[in-house]
Amino acid sequence: MTRRRSTVLATALSAAAAALAVSATLHHASPAALASPPAAPAVAAVPGMPPVPDPANVYSETAAGKFSPAVAGALERVYVPNRAANTVSVIDPATLKVVDTFRVGVHPQHVVPSYDLKTLWVANNAEGRTDGSLTPIDPRTGKPGKAIPVDDPYNLYWSPDGRYAIVVAEAYKRLDFRDVATMQLAYSIETPDCDGINHADFSLDGRYALFTCEFGGAVTKIDLVGRKVLGTLKLSRYFDRPDVQALLAAPGRKPKKIPDPALAGQQICTTPGMPQDVRITPDGRLFLIADMMADGVHVVDGESFTQVGFIPTGIGAHGLYPSRDGRRIYVANRGSNQIRGKPRGPGSVSVIDFATLRVVAQWPIPGGGSPDMGNVSADGRHLWLSGRYDDVVYRIDTASGAVDKVKVGREPHGLTVWPQPGRYNLGHTGNLR
Repeated sequence: MTRRRSTVLATALSAAAAALAVSATLHHASPAALASPPAAPAVAAVPGMPPVPDPANVYSETAAGKFSPAVAGALERVYVPNRAANTVSVIDPATLKVVDTFRVGVHPQHVVPSYDLKTLWVANNAEGRTDGSLTPIDPRTGKPGKAIPVDDPYNLYWSPDGRYAIVVAEAYKRLDFRDVATMQLAYSIETPDCDGINHADFSLDGRYALFTCEFGGAVTKIDLVGRKVLGTLKLSRYFDRPDVQALLAAPGRKPKKIPDPALAGQQICTTPGMPQDVRITPDGRLFLIADMMADGVHVVDGESFTQVGFIPTGIGAHGLYPSRDGRRIYVANRGSNQIRGKPRGPGSVSVIDFATLRVVAQWPIPGGGSPDMGNVSADGRHLWLSGRYDDVVYRIDTASGAVDKVKVGREPHGLTVWPQPGRYNLGHTGNLR
């Protein structure tokens, strides 16, 4: 960013905080910390990774209409994993009707398109058990195949060169790299300091990835070339307030809110963070990390691996989904700070402008709700999100914020919309590039 843009960021973040009536003080980086180079150089990607056509916009190839030949013949469907029902609901987006429901493994968490876009994988992590599995779905028929036993597949990603499936074994604090064709284990990376390793995104050149540590309030940086952990960074809405961090680190029990010593009438939230989804900014410099306890989005510089900002959004910030033109990102605010939330909470969607990192729109779920994970339709006109504690799926108009609802199974989670534009998928419900 230029010095002028960083000033806009500071002003924008303060405006967002006031507009959203967030009690926590907004923190942002200094202009020097956020300054960016004047031009985007060509990207030297890791061997085997497809080239980066536009270094200024990592999402350039996911624009509406840019379909890969690999998705030819795929049915237009929305696949919804119902965690508590052990099923997948299949929605026809043209009619907003559930056209099929089939059983999968225990506790399906996410439906993940394969790297080559030819298969959809249901990650059944069998939480608290030992019979985790991956269920393949043929997107040309919408039907499941035979499940493959896999240890604790909470989530699923792919190495940037397409060689390995990266199984996020949350309960074991490790990443299992499996052969993409056979799903046989090739090697693992232990992440002992990343409690609840969870969601991820990858650097512009594919050298490293940032994975969130849900139960550690942190994010960990993985060297994908050297196959090792580079470090783990604690995240905080008070990242630039050493006085507040000292208060929070002091021994003894604390109430959920304590007076802010520097800002009269303001309060400090003492609840540790719980980071969730991660997405890179179009220029590849920054990573946005949703935090369901901090009620907003942390901003982390990928190269220096430092936190440089925080953007308040809404209660229970959870999922992050770029628009098809790469200009905005949608934040699903689940409406609860609880892992097991209640129906009809104050769920909403915040729209952040990538250029300014400012919240430019706020869409509440009419009647309350719990928007969680999902993705954007191929044409960019709708944002599809699971209603985690309301047993519904939301279809949100990206022009107006209007909401349609579709009844599905119990506790829907990481749904995917298919097909989507792009050349290859890096994981989750559709992190295409």
